[in-house]
Amino acid sequence: MVDNLFIGVDISLKSNQICVMNFNQQVLFNLKFPNTPEGCDDAIQRIKTLYDDFGLEKIIVVCEATGVYSFHLANYFSSNEILNNCNTEVYCINAHDSEKYRESFNDIEKTDPSDAYVLADFARVGRTKKLHPFKGSQFLALQRLTRMRYHVAQNLAREKVYVLNNLYLEFSGLILADKESKPFTDIFSATSCEVLDYFNSLDQIVNTPIEELTDFISKAGKNRFKNPSNNAALLAKAARSSYRLDKTSYDGINIAIASSISIIKCLEQEVKNLDKAILQTIKGLAPDAYNILTSIRGIGPVYAAGIIAEIGSIQFFANDASVAKYAGLCWNRSQSGNTEKEDKQYSRHSNKYLRYYIIEATESCVKFGFPFISDYYSKKYNEVTKHQHKRALVLSGRKLIRLIDGLLRKNQLYQPIDD
Repeated sequence: MVDNLFIGVDISLKSNQICVMNFNQQVLFNLKFPNTPEGCDDAIQRIKTLYDDFGLEKIIVVCEATGVYSFHLANYFSSNEILNNCNTEVYCINAHDSEKYRESFNDIEKTDPSDAYVLADFARVGRTKKLHPFKGSQFLALQRLTRMRYHVAQNLAREKVYVLNNLYLEFSGLILADKESKPFTDIFSATSCEVLDYFNSLDQIVNTPIEELTDFISKAGKNRFKNPSNNAALLAKAARSSYRLDKTSYDGINIAIASSISIIKCLEQEVKNLDKAILQTIKGLAPDAYNILTSIRGIGPVYAAGIIAEIGSIQFFANDASVAKYAGLCWNRSQSGNTEKEDKQYSRHSNKYLRYYIIEATESCVKFGFPFISDYYSKKYNEVTKHQHKRALVLSGRKLIRLIDGLLRKNQLYQPIDD
């Protein structure tokens, strides 16, 4: 550490404030450079001069992970030939971590130079030892695709929740029907959307002869229903049991529902397009890791790609606990005196994308009956009466991380254990 050069970079849209210090906390320079390739080259030349003059052995660069802003500088510094010859490590840290470290300074100003100074000192005291360096641009394309899918999936979920409010106003019987009385298993299925889009009012459904309603459902469902007449009867029953509104209300609500259904169809198509692009990208980028993850029953191409895009190489992490902490699937103790809190919150200062794909993969493993996860999920589900599903899911997600970490480190496919 004594022979290291510590660099903190406060990144903004147009400029980068770069503070360079040695182990003795002596600031060698703290200057602002344009956020351009030329500005980075100027800073690198100054850093290289200091590295040679002091006969140093290593350079540690720390910046905050500020979305797309931090990527270009981190990538430029980590891939620069001059800095690579100087044994350089680049770290993008969580802004929450740097803010917590800033609190250890008394009465420090909140300026760009002071922010860069705090980041450089963060590296000087060894806070980067348990972190993994910036992994470069090799996973950028895959990460952009998997994160875009996350973004679209979140919007799709929000739109479905939103349209349910309007559906309750127009078709309360459909929303309130129990599982056995629902005409369609999925209220957002293609057939269900066709029905909601075609009929303008509940009375129109009720007054349509059951034979015509059956024929409509059969055609909309492309003859996939085993007993379309039963679906038609349940649809008519749900319509009869719904509240009635005046025609003016129906007109506005119908337009709102039709708009939401169009958005939902569009988003669902975008998810399919992204899934195809993700599959094409992951197979050529990390085929071994992809094959290992997909050997686990329940983890398909998209979930495997999402996990790989956020983890990168498993060698970036010391162990499965490090991966879990990065995903936010860890729980800090809350203890005072002889009392220890049982209801603990998991860490939210983490990678939300990795947490999303781990949890989604876990739920898929439970759904497809992967014993290693589904049995553990059932055990944890039955342990408590509060937050059963969520608790069991995140605990099972932690167990899945342990399995993924072990398989990736050993570079082997999952082999089921015969009873």
